[in-house]
Amino acid sequence: MGIFDAMHASLSGLTAERLRMDVITSNIANVDTTRTPQGGPYLRRQVVFMAEPAPTQPFATLLSTQLAAATPAPSAARGVMVVGIRQDPNAVKQVYDPTNPDADQNGYVRYPDIDVVTEMTDLLAATRAYEANVTVFNALKATALRALSIGRA
Repeated sequence: MGIFDAMHASLSGLTAERLRMDVITSNIANVDTTRTPQGGPYLRRQVVFMAEPAPTQPFATLLSTQLAAATPAPSAARGVMVVGIRQDPNAVKQVYDPTNPDADQNGYVRYPDIDVVTEMTDLLAATRAYEANVTVFNALKATALRALSIGRA
């Protein structure tokens, strides 16, 4: 893995964790939302990640490259990518409040079943992962700059 591949992995992590933080803050902001434009209560969202696969090469190119370099074939992931944002349609709780304008005929209001403590914990974990990726990227950048300065001396 070269320095640019490592930078790509770090940057993909930054992008994914930033989206994760945005989704978590949206969940926290909508903890009491009973009516959405789609109808019904807000549904808790979660970001789904997947390892970004290494690029595929034709077998002949890969064979000639590996024979010339005499190193094992690269099989490591190149970073992370967001596969999607899923909603849990079952994450709804019913509260008896017949005075609420969103109450059904039995007096129950459907609220999102979002635990703020869980969301804050997830937000803290996403923030730490984001900071770790920033640290890795800055270290890679410093290494690249030091390598470039070798030629100047």
